Amino acid sequence: MHYVSAEGLGKSYGIKPLFKNLGFHIEEGDKIALIARNGSGKSTLLKIIAGKETPEEGKLWVHKDVTVALFEQEPSFIDELSVLDNIFYHNHPVINVIKQYEAASETEDADALGDAIIKMDELNAWDFDSKVKQILGKLNIHQFQQKAGTLSGGQRKRVALARTLIDIGFEHRHVLLIMDEPTNHLDVATVEWLEHYLNQEKVTLLLVTHDRYFLDAVCNEIWEMDGSDLFVYKGDYENYIEKKAARLEQQASGIDKAKNLYRKELEWIRKQPKARTTKSKSRIDAFSDVETKAKQRMQDNQVQLQVKMSRLGGKVAELKKVYKAYGNQTILKGFDYTFAKGERIGIVGKNGVGKSTFLNMLQGIEKADSGKINIGETIIFGYYSQQGLEIKEDMRVINYVKNIAENFPLANGGSLSAAQFLQLFLFDPDQQYTFISKLSGGEKKRLLLLSILFRNPNFLILDEPTNDLDLPTLGVLENFLSEYQGCLLIVSHDRYFMDRLTDHLFVFEGDGEVSDFPGNYTQYRLWKKAQEDEARLQPAANKLPGAAKGIQATGTGEQEPVTEKRKPSYKEKREFEVLQNEIEVLENEKKVITDQLNSDGVPFEKLQEFSNRIGELTQLLDHKELRWLELSEKMESA
Repeated sequence: MHYVSAEGLGKSYGIKPLFKNLGFHIEEGDKIALIARNGSGKSTLLKIIAGKETPEEGKLWVHKDVTVALFEQEPSFIDELSVLDNIFYHNHPVINVIKQYEAASETEDADALGDAIIKMDELNAWDFDSKVKQILGKLNIHQFQQKAGTLSGGQRKRVALARTLIDIGFEHRHVLLIMDEPTNHLDVATVEWLEHYLNQEKVTLLLVTHDRYFLDAVCNEIWEMDGSDLFVYKGDYENYIEKKAARLEQQASGIDKAKNLYRKELEWIRKQPKARTTKSKSRIDAFSDVETKAKQRMQDNQVQLQVKMSRLGGKVAELKKVYKAYGNQTILKGFDYTFAKGERIGIVGKNGVGKSTFLNMLQGIEKADSGKINIGETIIFGYYSQQGLEIKEDMRVINYVKNIAENFPLANGGSLSAAQFLQLFLFDPDQQYTFISKLSGGEKKRLLLLSILFRNPNFLILDEPTNDLDLPTLGVLENFLSEYQGCLLIVSHDRYFMDRLTDHLFVFEGDGEVSDFPGNYTQYRLWKKAQEDEARLQPAANKLPGAAKGIQATGTGEQEPVTEKRKPSYKEKREFEVLQNEIEVLENEKKVITDQLNSDGVPFEKLQEFSNRIGELTQLLDHKELRWLELSEKMESA
């Protein structure tokens, strides 16, 4: 079924055109990710399709039987109404009785609950209520009577997401779900649940997201919007990157040919031929097209800078027996760690366990209750927080950066001007003279990020740097950080970003416990799942292996200096220990499932589930055993 068609769509922001002459089609079952730079009109396009805004030019057609549900970055609520009233705003018998039932359940009003149960039975509303409970539970929404106006930013995001998902579950018709950055401010467990939920629902999807793992899990088509052009790529993100590279290479070749032709035609034009035949007139008319193509600029998102970083001395940072608590909440309990040069550490843990407090203590913004935090004399911190830009008065982008420094030093002795550095981070010359107040939210975040990098720190601390950044900017940032020689400390729920840039993780588990996991984020999630599976199959589940519980030695620590080139390295030893434990857990699970498969009376659905899991376990074991053998050889040769 044909859902949406657009032809020649155009929209401007003041005198600045966001996009023009866009055309596309959306069919039932499509799951599309929209990619474009911040400020290019992604959110505006989504609102136009949803009927929240109107295009200045072009035509948009939406099938009369299609319901369009829009999840916006900045959700709107009736602030004086409760969370429950904002979620269940439809005036429909099923919605009304579920709202009545949920309210009675929370207040434990026996009479109201009895009446609601009777009506639930009469309207066969239990199946939908079960789905509602799953959505509210997974999004951690429990305080139904709280006023919407008192919610924090993250809570508003979750309530809005619940409202949208309940809406599309309630609509038993054709639904086009449009989502603008749905994973912002969600933890990884919730993002993974949302992936599963959207894959289970029969819904046509158009979304904007910076989370590439989420994109791959949910979408099967990618649209890239670039001014008046909309490029369509079938498949996953990796395929998009490959096809885009091929397209840009072809485009660059076409521009080179156009430049050669332009030079020849320009020479002919300058001769000013006196006789204007029909043939020469058509050649003159075609000249402007050749000129336009020849003067096209290719956008290069690859940042490769040989940075002349501020010198790092022998001492980076050392924490000894650090304790920190707020009332009854323990943040750190005897934390020990010595940072090495060039370390890349990710920080993970639930909200409220002390991650931000740890970052502040490291920088001296907050003090420890006891213990020592010694920072090297040469250390220059660069801290990207979620607070946003702080400027006393509005100013132009270029002036904001020049107030920090005029130039950025390079290792070869040269330097980049503020304007050149801005251009590397996708601020073209025209945009550099825009007032900061005119920038989009994502563009402001990009400016904050590059302004921190422009200060040339040698110890970078990034707290949720990927929120509100577009995928082209993330590519630029990752390329920059992959070549960065200083220390890097990252707090992020972006799994792809963490996997690419971190070597090991600090896992904040609550109650002052911090574990050092020797691997990236995906490896940690796999290990965590194996632990949970083992706990489910064997009540006496193992805890974190060996020295991973409670960090006592590290980087340049006394037990295992990272700076020494040894085989095997400290990281490899730790990985070897974890692999032994993981393989044992997976083998135990495989044995339990095999025994269950061989037993009598197993339902068909369970047989199918067990068979699928056996396949997954076999694949995981093959991969881990191969890596274990590689490390085992290093252990023997050491």
